[in-house]
Amino acid sequence: MPYRWNQTSETEHELRLWPHNSLPPRGAMIVILSVFLFGLLPLLAMLGSIVLWGLLPFLMLTVLGLWLAIQTNYRARSVFEVLTLSGTQARLIHHTPGKGQLEWSCNRYWARPEMHEKGGPVPHYVTLVGDGREVEIGAFLSEDERVTLYNDLVEKLREPVAQ
Repeated sequence: MPYRWNQTSETEHELRLWPHNSLPPRGAMIVILSVFLFGLLPLLAMLGSIVLWGLLPFLMLTVLGLWLAIQTNYRARSVFEVLTLSGTQARLIHHTPGKGQLEWSCNRYWARPEMHEKGGPVPHYVTLVGDGREVEIGAFLSEDERVTLYNDLVEKLREPVAQ
């Protein structure tokens, strides 16, 4: 599950959310190297021919394009959210690389999660409502993870606050 609850003190809980990472950096390196090596196989038949120098740039462009696509994907997945539930406050910070961070806070008593099964940008869209605003949380999670997140939020926000 790409989120985790931590109890930072007796009265404070913290929820950290991040997108799922299905291809670690080592796996990306293996994919790029494999594409390069398998791309070289047909070029072996062209050794000693001028045609090799005509085809080699296309292989290099393919490998470069794959590397750039993977790096762009890593940057896009470096988004994360932190929800802090303290004694009286609920505070959500959404950090997007290159765009800074967005913050929302309200009295914990008035904060409530809502799930929009249809009509949101994604199915089972989860939002937090409070202080006259509605903010999304976990939009980058899968559908099943958003349902589980909603249930966890309902449970945590109902817990009595330890003073």
